[in-house]
Amino acid sequence: MSYAIIETGGKQLRVTPGRFYDIELLHVAPEEQVSIDKVLFVEHDGEVTIGQPFVAGATVEGEVVRHLRGRKVLVYKMKPKKKTRKKRGHRQEITRLLINSINLNGEAIATASATSSEPEVEVEILTEE
Repeated sequence: MSYAIIETGGKQLRVTPGRFYDIELLHVAPEEQVSIDKVLFVEHDGEVTIGQPFVAGATVEGEVVRHLRGRKVLVYKMKPKKKTRKKRGHRQEITRLLINSINLNGEAIATASATSSEPEVEVEILTEE
């Protein structure tokens, strides 16, 4: 199983093709393709590629599924003995990104269709006569 570690929105994230992730807001319309070139680490069939700081020629291709807002976080500030209280809420803007493929030097080393398909197993039933 291949995976990559990417940097987006000031955070590092381990991604695999065929899965979706909630990341910081990307200013891209839904249903559009996105290419992320800040790839820090790539692992494919036991072969590891580490960037310094980024892997040269590595990209992660994805599709923006939709934009949404995260859970509300309450920020409460209080100064004791001063009758000062301040309560504010915050909801982070989030983009849901579906990872389609991991590319290294222009070649797709892992795609969503290759990881989601399960190998078919043939079953042979033996009967005694």
